[in-house]
Amino acid sequence: MTDSLQSLTQALLDAAKKAGADAADVIAVDAASVSIDVLNGALEHAERAESTDIGLRVLVGQRQACVSSSDTNPGTLATMAERAVTMARQTPEDPSIGLADPAQLAQTWDLAVLEMADPADEPTPETLEQEARRAEAAALAIKGITQVQSASAGYGRTRVHLAASNGFSGGYERTSKAVSCVAITGSGNEMERDYFGDARVFQQDLMPPEEIGEIAARRTLERAGARRPVTGAFPVLFDERIAVSLIGHLLAAVNGTAITRGASWLRDSLGEQILPRGLSLYEEPHRKRVSGTRPFDGEGLPTQRRAIVENGVLQGWTLDLATGRKLGMESTANARRGASSPPAPGISNVTLTQGDRTRADLMREMGTGLLVTSLIGSSINANTGDYSRGASGFWIENGEIAYPVNECTVAGNLHDMLRSIIPANDARQHLSRVVPSLLVEGLTIAGK
Repeated sequence: MTDSLQSLTQALLDAAKKAGADAADVIAVDAASVSIDVLNGALEHAERAESTDIGLRVLVGQRQACVSSSDTNPGTLATMAERAVTMARQTPEDPSIGLADPAQLAQTWDLAVLEMADPADEPTPETLEQEARRAEAAALAIKGITQVQSASAGYGRTRVHLAASNGFSGGYERTSKAVSCVAITGSGNEMERDYFGDARVFQQDLMPPEEIGEIAARRTLERAGARRPVTGAFPVLFDERIAVSLIGHLLAAVNGTAITRGASWLRDSLGEQILPRGLSLYEEPHRKRVSGTRPFDGEGLPTQRRAIVENGVLQGWTLDLATGRKLGMESTANARRGASSPPAPGISNVTLTQGDRTRADLMREMGTGLLVTSLIGSSINANTGDYSRGASGFWIENGEIAYPVNECTVAGNLHDMLRSIIPANDARQHLSRVVPSLLVEGLTIAGK
């Protein structure tokens, strides 16, 4: 299929040139996925999806247009190219658009070293069903679990090929397998639920379904009897499973699109201290067996490890070619590309410096406060960094869990929150975003 995608992208490039485009790039994506849901030990839902999508961007002078299709017949490709060129001629000029200079392009990469795709055969639907059943049965076997809301298993394989009139042509393949479980305890107004899931690039790395079901059940039982906490200013410990959201707000704020629009609470912070000294945040696009790994970006530039924050100081923005040109900077090889849209900046794998203490150590240090394990809703002011989110988790007293809590809100400002974070040492290394539990001092908690 990789060879056919390459031929498909080249055919569309040829059609674009024939239609009058000055330059063009094409992305072709071939995807297949299967998902299985079980309920009460029986198959509830099974779905398989297969698709081939192709996207064309043409440039006519300093004007551009994008078109996409799932029909790859030669006649369709010619029509796509003609329509794209016609559209481009009607759009306003943009001095920032344009393909990469050939000297900027990735020349070599080793997909075998990156291990982005599992060579093992696709699991059968029967295998996935049995794994979902095993996760559900393990959860139901735990005393106190009244039902399993869902138990699922799925597998996906995606092939991508990118080609451009500047001479770039390259592709890669990804795989992913996942099992998840959502368990419930209690009933009516006393009902509580929680979940756990695991997803890996290589099937052999996946946790046993029984362990996934047991963790979901244990988390659920810990939430029994949840109530609202008191209102006031307290330290808040963001559990590892949701601490990544705080770093996600930072990553959104350093995205080149937000910076060029002036809609970022970090727009004036380049070279400034935004995390505590000693903490760094690196993008690592070449980590093995990780979902965000990629050898080149959506414009054919070679990806590489880079510091976003080093020793607490913001080092730079996340840029593609267009946002880089607008800011008078070089692209950081962070272009992402979909079939129906032009490139835009996006992050791959990131790793935050871990601490030397466990989550339990940080709980003892905080004394009294809130351990957050789930967040809902979002009110983030992109310009000021004001932060407010619904939360649930556990109330901490004397450094120990006192009782589960729900229906509360945590609020603060991301400038202050991130400058005070204290990391634990519990980040999971196989995730695309390696972020440990994070302790934040002095947030406002709205409870009862």
